[in-house]
Amino acid sequence: MVKVGIVGGTGYTGVELLRLLVMHPQVELVAVTSRSEAGQAVADLYPNLRGFLALPFSEPTLENLAQCDLVFFATPNGVAMKMVPDLLAKGVKVVDLAADFRLQDPKAWEEWYGMPHACVDTLGEAVYGLPEVNRELIKQARIVANPGCYPTAVQLGFLPLLEQGIVDSANLIADAKSGVSGAGRQASVGTLLCEASESFKAYGVGGHRHLPEIKQGLELSADTSVGLTFVPHLTPMIRGIHATCYSQVLDKSIDLQTLFEQRYIDEPFVDVMPEGAAPETRSVKGSNICRLAVHRPQGGNTVVVLSVIDNLVKGAAGQAIQNMNLMCGLDEAEGLGQVPLMP
Repeated sequence: MVKVGIVGGTGYTGVELLRLLVMHPQVELVAVTSRSEAGQAVADLYPNLRGFLALPFSEPTLENLAQCDLVFFATPNGVAMKMVPDLLAKGVKVVDLAADFRLQDPKAWEEWYGMPHACVDTLGEAVYGLPEVNRELIKQARIVANPGCYPTAVQLGFLPLLEQGIVDSANLIADAKSGVSGAGRQASVGTLLCEASESFKAYGVGGHRHLPEIKQGLELSADTSVGLTFVPHLTPMIRGIHATCYSQVLDKSIDLQTLFEQRYIDEPFVDVMPEGAAPETRSVKGSNICRLAVHRPQGGNTVVVLSVIDNLVKGAAGQAIQNMNLMCGLDEAEGLGQVPLMP
């Protein structure tokens, strides 16, 4: 059994980790931390866990977390990097669901997140946790940077095209929509029901924090610089991300459907849909699946890739558990076989 702790168990990502981990046959939850809720039963805050988890919230101390084999950080940006070096020194593996270890350049981190990086040496060791790209590195890693939700959907959409060098990498467009749970559980006027319902808006058009993360991953896959326009939108739904990825194909004779099917044929959580299909966010709700569909409208030069995920699962907690499984020598799909929720 893998002894697991969660730092920051009160947010939507934290409770999603708990929902999945309590049913994982190879996991023993030994610590769920929250400074504000320490001493309160986890199931009192999240009654969906009643009968599945008897732990109380505890303080996020090194002594408490050192009993774990692996610790998930489901905390705000800037928290994990202050604790991770001490945990690694105790032999504890880490999966960080925030952005602390996603960007390889500490100057880029400081530019986009407004604070200096607290452990640059550890940053150099971190492996970016997109299993469809870094599976073998993740297996050997002590610390994994779990990808963001938008970056997961967008990268999986573009990867087959960039890896084969068949599109103009200087002119990529990602038009992405997210449910309000992506904004987190903290109180915010913009995510109130009366504010978000019956409305639809773009945000972060001038530069979203996920932009450098997406570009970093795409440039590694393309082995060249990329030009990316990324525009996120808030939609009046709770869960889900839909990314529409546009690029210009350089050779119209290539069978794009076969290209995508072959690239992801052995990936347990990527579903390439039949030609002409249009995946829906509700078709992946509650699951660790990314569904993709590739189109070339009117047989022209423009390639359109549709990518949908549940932002809290494949975009966060599910992918984190996928990484945990790889890091701990377990079956990659262990504990992640949930059928998506319908309706």
